[in-house]
Amino acid sequence: MKNPQYITTTLPYVNADPHIGFALEIIKADAYARYKKLQNDEVFFNTGTDEHGTKIHEKAEEKGISTQEYVDGLLGKFKGLVELLNISEDIHFVRTTDASHREAAQAFWQRCDDNGYIYKKNYQTKYCVGCELAKTDSELEDGKCPVHPDRKVQLLDEENYFFKFSAFQDKLLGLYAERKDFVIPSFRQNEIKKFVENGLEDFSISRLKTKMPWGVPVPGDGDHVMYVWFDALVNYISTLGWPNDLDTFEKFWTEGQPVQFAGKDNLRQQSAMWQAMLMAADLPTSRHIVIGGFINSGGQKMSKSLGNVISPYDVVDTYGSEALRYFLLRHVHSFDDSDVTMEKINEAYNAHLANGIGNLVQRVMKMITSYEVDISSVNFNDHDPIYAYHSDHIENFDFPKAMDEMWRLVGDLDQFIAEHKPFKKIKEDREGAHKDLYYLAEEIQRLAVSLYPFMPETAEKIQRCITNASLPKEPLFKRIELEK
Repeated sequence: MKNPQYITTTLPYVNADPHIGFALEIIKADAYARYKKLQNDEVFFNTGTDEHGTKIHEKAEEKGISTQEYVDGLLGKFKGLVELLNISEDIHFVRTTDASHREAAQAFWQRCDDNGYIYKKNYQTKYCVGCELAKTDSELEDGKCPVHPDRKVQLLDEENYFFKFSAFQDKLLGLYAERKDFVIPSFRQNEIKKFVENGLEDFSISRLKTKMPWGVPVPGDGDHVMYVWFDALVNYISTLGWPNDLDTFEKFWTEGQPVQFAGKDNLRQQSAMWQAMLMAADLPTSRHIVIGGFINSGGQKMSKSLGNVISPYDVVDTYGSEALRYFLLRHVHSFDDSDVTMEKINEAYNAHLANGIGNLVQRVMKMITSYEVDISSVNFNDHDPIYAYHSDHIENFDFPKAMDEMWRLVGDLDQFIAEHKPFKKIKEDREGAHKDLYYLAEEIQRLAVSLYPFMPETAEKIQRCITNASLPKEPLFKRIELEK
């Protein structure tokens, strides 16, 4: 093994079904994890579920069941999504209701408290339950949260514990100055830098149990539970066994390169709040925070009322998990917002999967089997994968550019067939046709290995075709027409 590598997603709330935005996040993280494994790195890959907070408690009350029953009931959908999307089998799955996580969150709180960064006071604030964040007047539009305009902003007036966020302005700015690539892309780093430069306000990290009983108990104070963000962020180290299994923690958090994938609505929490909390607990900060954009549909934010919500389950049911992985990794922008519709998915599927790589593999393997070409000596070790020449795209988390290189090869091989015409050459130059097809087999195998981090099932199917010198048992991707 070369280097320890820690890769994690955020934890989605279990107050609703998994959406395509989280599918994008976990697929990107999985592609990066698989890529690192191919480099022989020792990878610890983490995801899970965030199961505390007001939103979840309110949903359980609406259904008339206990909050634990509610989160237990939804767990299967989130774990099922991991399997549905063909995510690495060795992924670690943490629940914030796990006893080990609760103990870690309490130990983390105690360290911050012992170091003088937690205090109690009475306060009033405006609070968005959708964001689970306090909001200033400048962050509201017409008195509403712009991210959750359909939710009423709550007015809180209670005694809470606070985290001394204001004490970390200089340290955070120093972190951003020292690590120019701490937040990726750079414009997001500039965004959080400006936020911190404008001054930091201490934030609430507890709720009175009488008003919101669902949460991790505050150490030494039975009247309070932890604010959901404080407890949830600790998952990144609780899953590594902190504070009990320090060997695993040191290997992957301290010696490794912690990479956290998140959406742009998590920028403040991941790249400022969490880093300040780590500093308060005398623990190393993260290495990279990779921030993606939102997925819209038909030019509008996805909404049940608009009928434009795209479920990852529906996409997989129609096109398969490999098609969804392909579309999200190649046709959704790495860092900016993207527009996704079923029509766009269908168009890309037919053009680039059914008529593209699927047709290429089918044509080449049909000629190889029909003309009895010996490809038993095709050895991938003689050829570097495509990303060996374009690893900078993957290292910079720009997956669409990496995928473009692979489909450029698909186009080049189609062009090679059109120019060399092995299907005609076989009649007068059998040896030449066999050489052409041997070359095509080598290149398709190189394509398969290069595809593995992104489309592992497709890569394995292509590899079997080459190894067995056989046609796919069925087309890799059948053409699909949407019903009008």
